[in-house]
Amino acid sequence: MRFIGITGGIGAGKSEILHFIEKEYPARIILADELAHQLMQPDGICFPKIRELFSGEDMFLSSGGLDPVKVSEMIFRDKQKLEQLNRIVHPAVKREIIRIAEAERAAGTISYLILEAALLIEEGYGKICDELWLIDTSEKNRRIRLKETRGYSDEKIDAVFANQLSEEAYRTHCSIVIDNNGSLEEACRQVKAAFARLEPKKDV
Repeated sequence: MRFIGITGGIGAGKSEILHFIEKEYPARIILADELAHQLMQPDGICFPKIRELFSGEDMFLSSGGLDPVKVSEMIFRDKQKLEQLNRIVHPAVKREIIRIAEAERAAGTISYLILEAALLIEEGYGKICDELWLIDTSEKNRRIRLKETRGYSDEKIDAVFANQLSEEAYRTHCSIVIDNNGSLEEACRQVKAAFARLEPKKDV
């Protein structure tokens, strides 16, 4: 089993490429954001510490879970609180990803384990994954996509971009770069070529 980490700036079009991989290859996809969301639920392992972190604050829904709207607002107004939340969640996510990878290697039922994470490089997943891939899309195209698909304002896009790595930093850490500035078909052809490198050579 090959463990591949996939990253790229917000709006790079990672979801469409991951969907293609899941459809075409014997792969399991892990989305770090979804995993973090699960661990932050009232029955998740991070929740007791989160409840303590926000004790006395109006950050919870009537059902008991975190209010996603208020969390989103907090991210932009209180960097210290965000850092404290990340110190709770990120290590737990990493431990769970390592556990999943070990279990999948032992089971031997899939050829590829694919991890998509915005902070793939920052959180040191290069030491865990066999290789890192970058979905590379220009800032201009990412802006267009974020406005069209998520309704983001220029101000919000600027704030998000400011917290992400530079293109040079992404490229320094990733061994494979998928150019996603053209059509999805063009990007998928590059993905196929990248996977072809990993497939066992057939005897002639």
